[in-house]
Amino acid sequence: MVLPLGDDNSDRRTTPYVNYALIAINVFVFVVLQGMGTNDRFTYAFSTVPQEILTGKDIETPPKQVRVPTGQVIESPGLVKVTDAPGFVYLTLITSMFMHGSIAHILGNMWFLWIFGDNVEDAVGHGRYLVFYLICGVAASLAHVFSVALLSGIDSEEALVPSLGASGAISGVLGGYLLLFPYRRVTVILFRILTQVPAWAAIGLWFAFQVISSLGVLGGGAQLGGVAYAAHIGGFLVGIALIQVFTLGRDTNRRRPPWSEQYDDEGQGRWRR
Repeated sequence: MVLPLGDDNSDRRTTPYVNYALIAINVFVFVVLQGMGTNDRFTYAFSTVPQEILTGKDIETPPKQVRVPTGQVIESPGLVKVTDAPGFVYLTLITSMFMHGSIAHILGNMWFLWIFGDNVEDAVGHGRYLVFYLICGVAASLAHVFSVALLSGIDSEEALVPSLGASGAISGVLGGYLLLFPYRRVTVILFRILTQVPAWAAIGLWFAFQVISSLGVLGGGAQLGGVAYAAHIGGFLVGIALIQVFTLGRDTNRRRPPWSEQYDDEGQGRWRR
């Protein structure tokens, strides 16, 4: 499909401290708290479970036998009840976006965040970027929760499957990037060919893949072993919808296409790019 390798950062004016911190926190949680994915108790306790969000109750379930696509039967850990405190389960909408299911999962997410997050942070500012990221992540999780409830039902087995990962929040970052820098050159591997394309093409192809893929699995899920396409789509659309709000009062002059020209403000008769 399309794998981004980097983008043009020549006009970036600030150091993306928040983006670096988000990547560091994700890595710390996966390596230390999740034990590189081996600490099932922690992972299942702080992931987002659709039924918990919709009922407001922290649910505990026993381990169960699951047959994987290869035909092998494995034991899947049960959900872990952390506390009876009212509203605690809603915190998982945030905690889940800092956890991952595998090394490949976290590497893929952090790679996209590394490439695209710094430019969005530079455009909106450090504090606004953090808020923007968290809102997109929560909205993405809610998109998954409601899609499961709509297509499978609140009391279904699918509604008890936990979801986790930063991809929903990162999808929001991609949506923001698309509006802020639609013509920014992005180096990608496109169908095994190394080339450069405008951001609208790279991100547009990524989004098209999410939509097409979601048609077959939207209700089944964003699980520990699956992909949360509803979260990706929801986060992306929220990012597009909110980025204009987060750039209010900021300099957006850098968004113009590379071929557009502006007449020099000082009346020198020069055109500039």
